[in-house]
Amino acid sequence: MSAAKSQTTLKANLGALQCHFTWDLDPSRSELFRFRDMLEDIVTEEGNSWLGHIYNLQGYIHYRLGFTEDARCFFSKAAEAFRQMRRSDEGPWLVVNYGNLAWWHHQLGEQAESQTYLSKVDTLLKQYPSPSEEELHPEIYAEKAWTLMKFGKDKTQMAVDYFQRAIRMQPDMVEWHTSYVIILENIYGHGDRLLEENILEKMKIAKENDPDNLYLAALYLKACAKTGRKIEDEARELAEKVLRKPLGRYSGIRPLLTLYRIYVSEDEAVDLAEEALERQPDERHLKWCAATCYKWRIYSHKKNPLEPRRIDRAISLHKEVISLYPDSSPKEKIALANIHTKLNHGQAKADQIYQDLLESDLEPADRQMLYNCYAKHLQFNRKDSYKSIKYHMKAAEIPQQAAFRKASIIALERIQERRRHPMCGEIEKFLANLSD
Repeated sequence: MSAAKSQTTLKANLGALQCHFTWDLDPSRSELFRFRDMLEDIVTEEGNSWLGHIYNLQGYIHYRLGFTEDARCFFSKAAEAFRQMRRSDEGPWLVVNYGNLAWWHHQLGEQAESQTYLSKVDTLLKQYPSPSEEELHPEIYAEKAWTLMKFGKDKTQMAVDYFQRAIRMQPDMVEWHTSYVIILENIYGHGDRLLEENILEKMKIAKENDPDNLYLAALYLKACAKTGRKIEDEARELAEKVLRKPLGRYSGIRPLLTLYRIYVSEDEAVDLAEEALERQPDERHLKWCAATCYKWRIYSHKKNPLEPRRIDRAISLHKEVISLYPDSSPKEKIALANIHTKLNHGQAKADQIYQDLLESDLEPADRQMLYNCYAKHLQFNRKDSYKSIKYHMKAAEIPQQAAFRKASIIALERIQERRRHPMCGEIEKFLANLSD
């Protein structure tokens, strides 16, 4: 076989693999940093059912960020984690990992090593065929589903489908059922009553089969509260259990704080976040949780504002979070600016934060969010409706189909419909020429 034909065959075989490099994930650079931070915040203590998958995704994220050696280390950690969890040196759960390594070596120009991992994948698929000839192995579906559920709404429906297929073929995997109902709640647990009741029943069954999963327990309790059930005592009991364990991103603390905020008390949510932080002061995700609780509290109580020392605490926490997540989106900086606006002497600081962000290099989605938030700041805090309209237009002009673009378009439409503002004619022309 000629060298050119051999290279073509290698690329075709790589393209046919089931791994992170072939799943059309295509995150932006800011999303890559966000995913990296999210994965680092997941507790990786022994026994985490998704540890191999976490390391696999971390490897892919680090490769995309240009940290090739870090990527290799994470792929190696993934293989070891699978071996320990499955108590076997090989199995179908390694197909995605070997596929990632085949791509990693190929991208580094190491074609012989890449071919070695392609052969390993081929061997695994022959030794461990899928129960269904027309479908992938359930282990592959499960990892693909777990990965896609992290990548936004446009991929979550595919994740649901893949979890269903995996569970149908291999129904005894508890963690697959748990993740499946979590994603169902995220997608469908906010609308149709009959659908919500169906999901609630599925969550109840999953909770009974996975009693130690406190993240699921918190989501289930929140779903129960939506039906009108009084859950304050159960929430406090669950909080005691959560606080006794390592408080990573999927410990249950995050949905529990949301539960407290909506159905118990926003002040108790702040206190719970502070208690968690006191128990594990070096856990950066808890600082994010505490900062978020203070933000909720400040935003929602205009008639019952926080005392100055607590606003100072909120500002201090947000500054810490920004320093701990330096590569994340500007969302926390915007939140800090908005908190400053709650202080009589804080407008200048808020303006400076916004000005620094406006002059920074942001990706389109983040810039769109910034323009929308700045437009609202100009309208409600600076009472500058002309400049606010201009920034709503800037947000709408960015063809990123996101909630911030929609919000700016709605704001412009409402101003134009009232026919009171001198810029109504300009707004009407702008909206007419705005492309979808």
